[in-house]
Formats: sequence, C-alpha cells, structure tokens
Amino acid sequence: MRMQVAVITVGEELLAGDTTNSNGNWLAKQLTDNGVDVTRILTLPDERATITEHVRTYSNQFDAVIVTGGIGSTPDDVTMEAVADAFDREFVVSNGVLQDVEATIERYRETRPELDIDVDIEAEAALPEGCRPLLNPEGLAPGCVLENVYVMPGIPGELKAMFKTVSEEFAGDTVSTFLYTVEPESNISWALTELNETFDASVGCYPDREQAHNRLKITATDEPTLGLAVAWLLDRIDASREVVSRDWE
Repeated sequence: MRMQVAVITVGEELLAGDTTNSNGNWLAKQLTDNGVDVTRILTLPDERATITEHVRTYSNQFDAVIVTGGIGSTPDDVTMEAVADAFDREFVVSNGVLQDVEATIERYRETRPELDIDVDIEAEAALPEGCRPLLNPEGLAPGCVLENVYVMPGIPGELKAMFKTVSEEFAGDTVSTFLYTVEPESNISWALTELNETFDASVGCYPDREQAHNRLKITATDEPTLGLAVAWLLDRIDASREVVSRDWE
C-alpha cells in the first residue's frame, strides 16, 4: 500500500526566513520512516482564503494532508477557520475539548501564577463541526482531523506531541536505503536512468561536496524489489553501503 501525504506549513515568519521550517523537515522524516510518500511540502502565508484553496485541492489529490501552524487565539491564527471553510463547516464547542482547555488553563495558573491569563475559553475550544478533536498534550490550542486533513499546532514541541497521538494512522509500504559513491554524477546517470526503467523503484542522487561523494537513495514499494534494485546498481557502478570519500579533481 502506498500512502501519499501532503504537508502544509503556515506562517509569515517561515516565508520571511525569521523562523526555520523545522516542522516540515521533522514531519517529512516521521512520515517517511512510517513508509509514507511525502509528495508535497508547501509553505503558505497566514491568509485564510489561500489556505482554504490549497487544503481543498490537496485533500482531493492526496490520501492525507497535515497542516501545521496558525492555530490559536491571535489575529494571524486563521488556519482552523480556513480548514473549516474548505469543507463548509461551522464552529462548535464539544464538552471534551472545553474541559481539556479549562484544565490546561488551570494548570497554567497554578504553575505560572505571575501570568495574567485572559482567554476566551469557548473560542479556544471551538473546532469545525463534525471533526475529530486532537487534544494538545503540551499546550492550549487543540487540533483536529476533518475528513483527511490533520490540523496541528506550529510550536514544535506541541506538534510533535500531537503527531505522536495519530502517527499510527500514517502507514505505507514504501522502503528505501542509501548507497554512497565517489563517482561523479555524469558518470553514473546512465545507470540511475536504467534502474528507474528496469524496476518498480526510483533513485535520487544527492551530491555532498564537503565529503566528496554522492549519496544515492533507492526507494521501492517492497523489500524484495529494493534488494534487487540495490544489487543491480552495485554490479554496475562503484558504490558502497558505507560512506566513502575522496577528492574530486
């Protein structure tokens, strides 16, 4: 089974370069480790209509969409509203989410009494009608699953904690491995092209000039095919499963 997932990261700070998009990278690694094909990673501004458009499109194109960032109570937090718009849903408050938000605020008041916490609790707990709530183990704002779209916080610690509660829902059969070669790309391009044509597999070539080698990632839909593709490639180019390096002159 091949599961294809798109990731949307939301935030003006990402587009401006003020914040490194670590969420996109982390999610891609987690999903790939689960055997999932990450087919898109898109960064969008905090614009409700823009987010709605891409969520609606990606929801139709891919098995699942993960949207991270832009949920909360500040004016630029429009992601949850945009996702609701994509599916024409109103906002409702469920007792379970409301109780969780209230408990979280109470913990904040106990542990950080110096903070004057003024929160519209019902607004914080409101989610699109018909969604499956995702409680936030590390923060205040809840996430949700609406159709095949997963909405999660942008704060990395909160994202990681919430994703772990649903990570088993992302599973596929895609497998991959790495080879390393000191051959220049131009010398091995014929073999990589032929591998793509011969097997139900793909190969990517990623030069590392500092280490003076190319890293080859071979990906297939099952272990037997991957093994055959790797063996075939090792018979045709000077490559190794271990990192090798030398000066390219």
